[in-house]
Amino acid sequence: MARLFSPRPPPSEDLFYETYYSLSQQYPLLLLLLVIVLVGLLALLAVAWELASDPGFLTTMLCGLGGFSLLLGLASREQRLQRWTRPLSGLVWAALLALGLGFLFTGGVVSAWDQVSFFLFVIFTVYAMLPLGMRDAAAAGLASSLSHLLVLGLYLGPQPDSQPALLPQLAANAVLFLCGNVAGAYHKALMERALRATFREALSSLHSRRRLDTEKKHQEHLLLSILPAYLAREMKAEIMARLQAGQGSRPESTNNFHSLYVKRHQGVSVLYADIVGFTRLASECSPKELVLMLNELFGKFDQIAKEHECMRIKILGDCYYCVSGLPLSLPDHAINCVRMGLDMCRAIRKLRAATGVDINMRVGVHSGSVLCGVIGLQKWQYDVWSHDVTLANHMEASGVPGRVHITGATLALLAGAYAVEDAAMEHGDPYLRELGEPTYLVIDPRAEEEDEKGTAGGLLSSLEGPKMRPSLLMTRYLESWGAAKPFAHLSHVESPVSTSTPLPEKALSSFSPQWSLDRSRTPRGLDDELDTGDAKFFQVIEQLNSQKQWKQSEDFNPLTLYFREKEMEKEYRLSALPAFKYYAACTFLVFFSNFIIQMLVTNRPPALTITYSITFLLFFLLLFVCFSEHLTKCVLKGPKMLHWLPTLSVLVATRPGLRVALGTATILLVFSMAITSLVFLPAASNCPFWASNVSFTASNLSWELPESLPLISVPYSVHCCVLGFLSCSLFLHMSFELKLLLLLLWLAACCSLFLHSHAWLSDCLIARLYLGALDSRPGVLKEPKLMGAISFFIFFFTLLVLARQNEYYCRLDFLWKKKLRQEQEETETMENLTRLLLENVLPAHVAPQFIGQNRRNEDLYHQSYECVCVLFASVPDFKEFYSESSINHEGLECLRLLNEIIADFDELLSKPKFSGVEKIKTICSTYMAATGLNATSGQDAQQDAEQSCSHLGTMVEFAVALGSKLDVINKHSFNNFRLRVGLNHGPVVAGVIGAQKPQYDIWGNTVNVASRMESTGVLGKIQVTEETACALQSLGYTCYSRGIIKVKGKGQLCTYFLNTDLTRTGPPSATLG
Repeated sequence: MARLFSPRPPPSEDLFYETYYSLSQQYPLLLLLLVIVLVGLLALLAVAWELASDPGFLTTMLCGLGGFSLLLGLASREQRLQRWTRPLSGLVWAALLALGLGFLFTGGVVSAWDQVSFFLFVIFTVYAMLPLGMRDAAAAGLASSLSHLLVLGLYLGPQPDSQPALLPQLAANAVLFLCGNVAGAYHKALMERALRATFREALSSLHSRRRLDTEKKHQEHLLLSILPAYLAREMKAEIMARLQAGQGSRPESTNNFHSLYVKRHQGVSVLYADIVGFTRLASECSPKELVLMLNELFGKFDQIAKEHECMRIKILGDCYYCVSGLPLSLPDHAINCVRMGLDMCRAIRKLRAATGVDINMRVGVHSGSVLCGVIGLQKWQYDVWSHDVTLANHMEASGVPGRVHITGATLALLAGAYAVEDAAMEHGDPYLRELGEPTYLVIDPRAEEEDEKGTAGGLLSSLEGPKMRPSLLMTRYLESWGAAKPFAHLSHVESPVSTSTPLPEKALSSFSPQWSLDRSRTPRGLDDELDTGDAKFFQVIEQLNSQKQWKQSEDFNPLTLYFREKEMEKEYRLSALPAFKYYAACTFLVFFSNFIIQMLVTNRPPALTITYSITFLLFFLLLFVCFSEHLTKCVLKGPKMLHWLPTLSVLVATRPGLRVALGTATILLVFSMAITSLVFLPAASNCPFWASNVSFTASNLSWELPESLPLISVPYSVHCCVLGFLSCSLFLHMSFELKLLLLLLWLAACCSLFLHSHAWLSDCLIARLYLGALDSRPGVLKEPKLMGAISFFIFFFTLLVLARQNEYYCRLDFLWKKKLRQEQEETETMENLTRLLLENVLPAHVAPQFIGQNRRNEDLYHQSYECVCVLFASVPDFKEFYSESSINHEGLECLRLLNEIIADFDELLSKPKFSGVEKIKTICSTYMAATGLNATSGQDAQQDAEQSCSHLGTMVEFAVALGSKLDVINKHSFNNFRLRVGLNHGPVVAGVIGAQKPQYDIWGNTVNVASRMESTGVLGKIQVTEETACALQSLGYTCYSRGIIKVKGKGQLCTYFLNTDLTRTGPPSATLG
């Protein structure tokens, strides 16, 4: 039972289904169960008060009312506390069990048949109405059964022989409880199966929409591979607006601002990680080795991020950073990031031990708030900004290799989960030194274990020989990690796909759960990052909510649940039902249970035996008809005249009239046999225990009526009638109005029998139980006829609620199947949208490598270039301009201005003269672009230098245009931002890495030096290396020497400033000489 009172387990692949099932179907039933119990208790209290029952019984009632009122209050807030649904269900079950035991020992003499109906109610509702898994429900049901049997067995065992035979009654109780457990489990299993089928139909419907048009599928996957779902919806509209206005143009806006897709999130943790020693190692790699190494490394990090509920933001060279707590908040975001950092360090440690390559991982973590979203018009990349992000970056830069460096803010959120030690370092980082805050290093609890076990240091290098290059050793080892290839999900998009194939459950993990019923819950740690999604999917899930049945709908009448379209209603009623045979089989189990019970508690008169024999024959005939198709092989081996028998089950499944007739007949058989024993009891009121001369000392009086059945069969007839109610609920697809009619009929029949025509039997049994006790009177639930009437009404209303719920889901399942067939006809061509999306993910010359018919997904895309010009252009003043205050909405308005700057820069790319400029990425306020990436690989070195590097001039003109754009923005925003630009040219390696968020990037010493040219540059200047200055001179640009400067990682370099005030001239500038 401990499972019932434990919080929900960590999210699994089925979390979306479990959430949908728990909230949509079980949560309303939990509330209705509590309401039914409270109403029943109030009715009991009124009757007990009128009959002046004993104080113990009244006290039990009042305690029950108070307890269940409190539980109803808690349950009404459960939508906000869904993670505690399981403990709340456990409390409801425990309260019901306690109430049943209280009723057992108050109100009169304790008997073996006492409260059996109530415990049967508890058992059945545990399965049918509490949001528990099958295992938990089975455990609770069996525990309820055993508690009743053991308590009564231990209590009544030592009683005198005046009590009726105990063992047969306990055996009958056990049969009742077993039947209740089986019926409840059957109901739960079929409902879960139906719900899952409906759920899968919804997914299949969504799947068919995507697969009908491959272009639409392309744009969905490409957009969601770079953006979270909530941003994808907004930005998709932006793309459509751009298409309508013309390629690459900006849609008209009433406020003259570009759209800003940035939101603020509080309570997140940011992790920055850098691979120490990777730059030197990368310089020794071939292009294929470099791209493979990066893809495997960052693929491994993406797997770790997924395991620890973190979302990767970007890859910057060999720097990896991610956030936990986006797009929805997580209570354990700090622990998630620290765990991820430790696992990253551990992975690199294993890599170093296996290969002997000297690399390490440096990790920094800080917790706080971020602004997250997308800026600019092209090459969208989800990013985060804030002072807290900057601090996390500096934590990494000032950290210790192999350790996770955290701030005090993160430490406070760890709540002692990890031991730490003071960083104890004089921060060389001016940013951290200015803050003056203490920092800490996390102690990895598994580091010592790994050291004790020992690792075969350099195992791979010793096996392969000492002459193998470290980069090749790394590549060999990393291939064993098996990271997924970028755009692997698009490898077969051109081939037609069967729309009948349901969307795999794992596809759910790619959807953000922010559309689910509980927006505070965070189902993370699934197969893919939760920053992708499809709004339509969650609209579908919302439509599956059972509470929708009471609201106006385009499809259903909220009162009758009939389809509004008459043709659809007719089609539904005429639809086939292959599961009917299982309904009949389970109903037979109820019938068989009634038979065993009556055989145990009666003296088995011959007439009763004959009646049951005939009924058994009818049931076997029915089951043979239903299951005849499973006997096809046997029948075909027999005479030809019997070959038609297997078609009987097909007729039952496909003919609704025959099905309704057989179902009704089956239920009526169970009804009639439940009260058969009463037929063999006398109708006249001839009770020998009412005689005034019967002494209370006559303990040897029989429990049997003269020439009739034992009196003890009366309460068990009540219990059999309750099982009759349950048999009606086993036909899940039976229409609600027919169930209502049968339940009303059965309720009227039972109440008429036990409260009117055969009420004297209950009075006679009470007279025998209380023989000689003239002053005592049994409590309400101790008198069989009153107990029976209350049980009948409680089961009637409970089963009506379930019947309504079942009807809704049966119709919903039919509706989704029909919608799936209709949606296969929907299609729309979106070629222009796909093209724009491709250009926002990959360069135009790279995209066909991943989308084309002949895509070889086993190969990573990589390309080497001999002459590429790389530009880094930053607005350093923006760092000082950026602030977080209530006036600027915690930095949001500052980012709005940055968005305008980047968007205006992006607009330059649509000009024909800059068609050769490829935007790579933006890093905060730094813009990175390159030219020469669309040149033929490997041939530039053989071409004339003037021709091969002619694109350098395009990049210079682009840099000048960036400055002009910034001047215009300054004019309109009353700012004085200045651009700082660094240029360098030379060989680079380009490639696409990352399966979770595929990213096109370029690497190499050329890129690193270009970045240093910008970071060491001067505002308003374009700084270049000496080699680039010579190349630009040959193109007619003027450069002048800045002198020797110190460049991090490169030593002393002689750099030049480009004279951008001069246009291209004939002779080269003398200042270069």
